[in-house]
Amino acid sequence: MTRYVLTVKFFFTFQTVSRWLFPEAMVGRKAMGAILAAGCAAVFGLGCAAEPSPPPPVVESVETLRDTGLGRVIGFETESGAHAWRGLPFATPPVGESRWRAPRPPQAWAGTRESLEFASPCVQFAGLNAEFGDGDEGDVFGSEDCLYLNVFAPPFLPDEVPKADEALPVMVWIHGGGNTMGDAHLYDGSTLARGQNVIVVTIHYRMGAFGWFYHEALNGADSTLDDRSGNYGTLDTVAALVWVREHIASFGGDPNRVTVFGESAGGTDVFGLLATPRAAGLFHGAIVQSGSGHTNSIAQARNSTDASLPGHQNSSAELLYSLLVQDGTASDRDDAKAKVAQMSAGAIGKTLRGKTPEEILGAIKGKSLGGMYSWPSLVRDGVVLPEVDILEAFSEGRYNAVPTIFGTNRDENKLFMAFGSEYVTHLAQMPIWFNNARMYDLVAEYGTKGWKARGADEAAEAMSRSGRSRAFVYRFDWDEEGSVLWLDLSQLFGAAHALEVPFVFGNLDFGPATSYIVPEESRAEAEALSKTMMDYWGRFARTGEPGGEGADAPWPAWEVDAGRFILLDSQSGGGGALSTETVTGESVIKAVANDSRFRTAAERCEVYGQFVVFGGKMTEEEYLTVLDGSCADLPLPIRG
Repeated sequence: MTRYVLTVKFFFTFQTVSRWLFPEAMVGRKAMGAILAAGCAAVFGLGCAAEPSPPPPVVESVETLRDTGLGRVIGFETESGAHAWRGLPFATPPVGESRWRAPRPPQAWAGTRESLEFASPCVQFAGLNAEFGDGDEGDVFGSEDCLYLNVFAPPFLPDEVPKADEALPVMVWIHGGGNTMGDAHLYDGSTLARGQNVIVVTIHYRMGAFGWFYHEALNGADSTLDDRSGNYGTLDTVAALVWVREHIASFGGDPNRVTVFGESAGGTDVFGLLATPRAAGLFHGAIVQSGSGHTNSIAQARNSTDASLPGHQNSSAELLYSLLVQDGTASDRDDAKAKVAQMSAGAIGKTLRGKTPEEILGAIKGKSLGGMYSWPSLVRDGVVLPEVDILEAFSEGRYNAVPTIFGTNRDENKLFMAFGSEYVTHLAQMPIWFNNARMYDLVAEYGTKGWKARGADEAAEAMSRSGRSRAFVYRFDWDEEGSVLWLDLSQLFGAAHALEVPFVFGNLDFGPATSYIVPEESRAEAEALSKTMMDYWGRFARTGEPGGEGADAPWPAWEVDAGRFILLDSQSGGGGALSTETVTGESVIKAVANDSRFRTAAERCEVYGQFVVFGGKMTEEEYLTVLDGSCADLPLPIRG
């Protein structure tokens, strides 16, 4: 099954995010096989079955016996010859009264712990897991007892595990999924670990309503500042790093050379680790792949939507109202609000902690059948996370100063548009041709430039300007997919969101979809790019310098006011070249106004509307006045 997991991640993201951003264009479960085969099976009738093969049996290996500070463990040898240990606890289960509290240290065990199976994912809607037969979409999947991690290492006999100066760098992966879905089993670190001679750790963390939930009624007399922060998912990632510091040496890892890396929401969580003082000294390098420094205020996380400082539609106040209506305690939201006003803090806390995961997720507004939902994650509580924007904290030097790589993909937004854009004609919910390729490319281009501004260039500039650490920036440009009949996948998807992940993990075998995602004529250069990227990531984990001695191409650090970044692409596509095509939120907004490829003000307003709703540098008030008020009569897109 390992050859399919990154395929599933990549193409399931198309399905999930399309549903979230474009609910009118939902992709049903029956279309999943077509997505996994890049649209070739169900829609085009090319006979590309996309069902994953059963995983090979996992057999424990005595060569993997390790004695940790918590007890003995035994793992197994992976298909690629690495050693792996699954389901190792890094905190006590956050259940019962421990729900919505900071994680506590794990308990030791007697005897030898068999570590052959992944632990349960954290609570989420079934989403992707429904495709593996673990429930219907919309069902609740996973467990609150989910704080476990997995370790992948080069093969060593127990008495040959590297120690002291010979210990290996450690890379800790944080999965994506909008901070409301996903889990670590999708990521096999074997190839990266063995090829780069590093230890790879993949982790779970609480998500959505269980990971970030700010409500004063949960704060009893025994609660700590961290318990009161609402940032439980962030603190889970910190707890995993504490485990690495204390126990990774048992697996041959060096606790003084730890790099955190993550993609999408996982990249956003790396931003959180860079910003939180709770992670100080726990890691020594960071890689943000398509992340964002976006955070939420306490008001957004806590307040009702009709407060003077309005809260998010899924704030803790709104969720509580929905729960009371859902269980029949209140007749409607107004009645629930009145009843909450009469409840004591103890009664509110008892009510919240007494609800099942199914009841809590059932009360969420704007949920998607694909598994994602909009949630106010990463709260600026002033304790775990700064009370200011993360990039502002970078500029002020208030962050964990370590070398950092920031990067985005050249066509990020095409992931979200392929199955929902009005500029693509669909048949049975699958794209079949472009009806306006000009606007499809323009909307994707500017949406992606906005992402690059906030997720890479502005972050690197702020960090470099602080003078405390170096930043490096990349743009992933590989877009050499094939075609399905008349549909050019390199234009439909291009260098889309999440496509770089298989290259980083060294797994370009997509099963029956391989010939469409990586056609034979692109194969050799794609494999070379994957090796180059693994070399960059591995070298950075070893030295804090991705483009040092032995690099295929130089990769200089970002320079203040003159940023340069590397293009990650095949050699024929210009890979290894340096670019100064840097952007800021302001420059992207200005470029839209001046770009002659737009033919009407309405076309420009469509892009500006995306900036407002999806995290760009434009407020709703600015949207109403831009272009001399031309956008005022055009509604903003609806999210979630």
